[in-house]
Amino acid sequence: MDSRVEGDDHQDLRDALRALCAEFPAEYHRAHGAAETYPEEFVDALTEAGWLAAMIPEEYGGSGLGLLEASIVMEEINRAGGNAGHCHGQMYNMGTLLRHGSEAQKGKYLPKIASGELRLQSMGVTEPTTGTDTTKLKTTAVKKGDRYVVNGQKVWISRIQHSDLMILLARTTPLADVSKKSQGLSIFLVDLRQAIGNGMTVTPIRNMVGHETNELFFDNLEIPADSLIGEEGRGFKYILDGLNAERTLIAAECIGDGYWFTEKASAYARERVVFDRPIGQNQGVQFPIARAYVNIEAANLMRFKAARKFDANQDCGAEANMAKLLAADASWEAANVCMQVHGGFGFAEEYDIERKFRETRLYQVAPISTNFILSYVAEHVLGLPRSF
Repeated sequence: MDSRVEGDDHQDLRDALRALCAEFPAEYHRAHGAAETYPEEFVDALTEAGWLAAMIPEEYGGSGLGLLEASIVMEEINRAGGNAGHCHGQMYNMGTLLRHGSEAQKGKYLPKIASGELRLQSMGVTEPTTGTDTTKLKTTAVKKGDRYVVNGQKVWISRIQHSDLMILLARTTPLADVSKKSQGLSIFLVDLRQAIGNGMTVTPIRNMVGHETNELFFDNLEIPADSLIGEEGRGFKYILDGLNAERTLIAAECIGDGYWFTEKASAYARERVVFDRPIGQNQGVQFPIARAYVNIEAANLMRFKAARKFDANQDCGAEANMAKLLAADASWEAANVCMQVHGGFGFAEEYDIERKFRETRLYQVAPISTNFILSYVAEHVLGLPRSF
């Protein structure tokens, strides 16, 4: 069962990814999921094959592909039964460095990221008291000579344990001193190897999906002034690029999950015989699977539209948000259908449904909740009064 989306002419890319993913069967991902460990061998294989450097230009050792191709990489990982959440950070963080980093920064970091010597897996934006209200974040970075001194706290910051670098958003001008609340925020590229234990503390957060995520504390962390990406005070604009890429990639992962669930449910419905007939012969079983598939295909169209606009350097905020909303809803619908079709067997670890069920549920909430997306569309697309 392949996507029927018009213009999806990436079969060679998909075939290569499927061959690699086939080397890491369900048992592999199941074991890491149960133990809540990082699939190091799988991520290394993706890195060595060049897939995590897809968006890095060729002159820096990458493939020079776009967000569209990167999204297909994420989709195929999830469609094969894996969890791209272990490595998707490098993809969407790449855009921030590529689009707004200096030539010196790109020359220093991109070749090592492309080769796998360095990993850029983490982005520090969310805080415990502000959440999605990003412009009111409280982490500060104060310039003192050739250094910035960082103080504050972040939460739900993923993959710190398997990253060398982190994109950090902090306030460099107090909120009271700017005319617009989106001003005065800046982006930094933090070397975690130097920061942890020298003003930065990491506390892991155990969670339902076993995802490697953390709370961070900054206590007079000093970082070099050349850690600043772009211009001081324009970080909010820069981070939006990364967030649009993130939402498009998450949409692709949900689409991969959705196909996995519908394929799993269809296969079981064809084979499972009850009352002398396959359960898939019953419309009460057929129709929910078919409906889930239809919604995945519709979300897929918006994913492709968002990715193409991003790659053309066009404003894709609405499309990225809508793709994420549609795909997250479609994958969650497909997850519930798959669980229902399998009945009690859906709860057994060996079927992998309960693991994927928990993983895809996350995207109703992260990296942005569905209600915030609806608020965005209402205000920015439909011109309705701002609700908060």
